[in-house]
Amino acid sequence: MTDATGGAEAPDGLPPLREVIRRHGIAARKSLGQNFLLDLNLAGRIARAAGPLEGVTVFEVGPGPGGLTRALLKLGAARVIAVERDERAIAALDEIAAHYTGRLEIVSADALTFDPRPHLPHGPVRIVANLPYNIATALLVSWLGIERWPPWYECAILMFQREVAERIVAEPHSKCYGRLSVLAQWRCETRILFDINASAFVPPPKVKSSLVRLVPRPAPLPCDRRLLESVTQAAFGQRRKMLRQSLRSLGVDVSALLAATQLDATARAENLSVADFVALARALAVARKNGHDGEARSGHEEPER
Repeated sequence: MTDATGGAEAPDGLPPLREVIRRHGIAARKSLGQNFLLDLNLAGRIARAAGPLEGVTVFEVGPGPGGLTRALLKLGAARVIAVERDERAIAALDEIAAHYTGRLEIVSADALTFDPRPHLPHGPVRIVANLPYNIATALLVSWLGIERWPPWYECAILMFQREVAERIVAEPHSKCYGRLSVLAQWRCETRILFDINASAFVPPPKVKSSLVRLVPRPAPLPCDRRLLESVTQAAFGQRRKMLRQSLRSLGVDVSALLAATQLDATARAENLSVADFVALARALAVARKNGHDGEARSGHEEPER
């Protein structure tokens, strides 16, 4: 009889997840941002959110004992490349690799510094991961910052804390709208697929989680990514201040910048659309090229939301 929590016979012929965790001593570590998903039915739902997987290579970060990994392989992923920093989990993942011969590549590495591109075959690649919460935002920003765009992945199905998920999809005029919203929506179509209660994880986190789908836009509005990061950092770094003040940290003539973009100097960062920020980034490129650095940089900046 199958127990969806991983406590009895599993439907894929592999040992129950609770037994795997016990046998390999893989107690979740807070320092690694680990919250294991033991409900195999839920893991299957997450895997299905990535669409049909036949012929698809899946890149997974932080597989832990391998619940989601097993779901991806069971649903037909041609190959899963799983990056795991916790050495304790490698032996458990090796058992899955032996069960699905030739379809699981396990990489012992830090996902923040690992470049998957040399490991990727030709054909579609999708990122599917229950991300470690302590590096989730940093990983997303790195995947959004890939210079050759569209990137090597055709979509990303990622688990975040609900608060982070809301920031990713937030619209202007929302308290959740911030730098991450702009960077994500500039290059991707974003959507929250569904929420997952804390009770689904071991140990349960203190907050609800959400599964987010990001689909890269084939042709984002053109601008220099680094300058877009600069203007969003300046604007949201002092989000309660008007643009005429918050943008001073860019070190250019703010009045000229705002005149070039026809933006209201009294507006605040949360009032601007993604297209407005792109316009600012493009105007900043012109200003710096022309050496318009008439305003000194401001001092202390408040932390971004």
